Amino acid sequence: MRVIAGTARSLKLKTVEGLDTRPTTDRIKETLFNILNFELPGSIFIDLFSGSGGIGIEALSRGAQKCYFVENNQNALSCIQDNLSFTRLEKKAIVIKQDVLAALRCISEDEVNTIFMDPPYNQDFEKKALEILKDMTYVTKDTLIIVEASLETDFSYVDAFGFLILKEKTYKTNKHVFLQRR
Repeated sequence: MRVIAGTARSLKLKTVEGLDTRPTTDRIKETLFNILNFELPGSIFIDLFSGSGGIGIEALSRGAQKCYFVENNQNALSCIQDNLSFTRLEKKAIVIKQDVLAALRCISEDEVNTIFMDPPYNQDFEKKALEILKDMTYVTKDTLIIVEASLETDFSYVDAFGFLILKEKTYKTNKHVFLQRR
């Protein structure tokens, strides 16, 4: 896994050993960031269920002003810290060692531009997170929420939470769902 573009371009990132995380592949990450490219400079970005931190580091490398990394696994946290240090992006990062659902209530920003989440598949963590995010004041009508999920994950409930699906990008084994507050 590497940083694809920006100030940390081509730097190889560490990944977490074992099966507790599934790093987003470079090809899928490149597709995602081609979509987000113009949204990143100067933005506030949140990387939920961060794993090794590759998504948030890519956002920082491409010009995000600040990124929150939220992760509860100690091995993953060590990996995030090592990767931030290696890419020299640690001054723009806030690493939160906490359960994602609790951490969402601790973020104090007036507005967040992009929230990315890649929770364990088929366990409804994205639904629980969206249920909390619907009430957070830092989620405005301009905040883009991206969920990486299995192909079979159903998002028909988001309307009841006040979110609108802007688009879905499907890949061979998973998808990105782009949401915004109505």
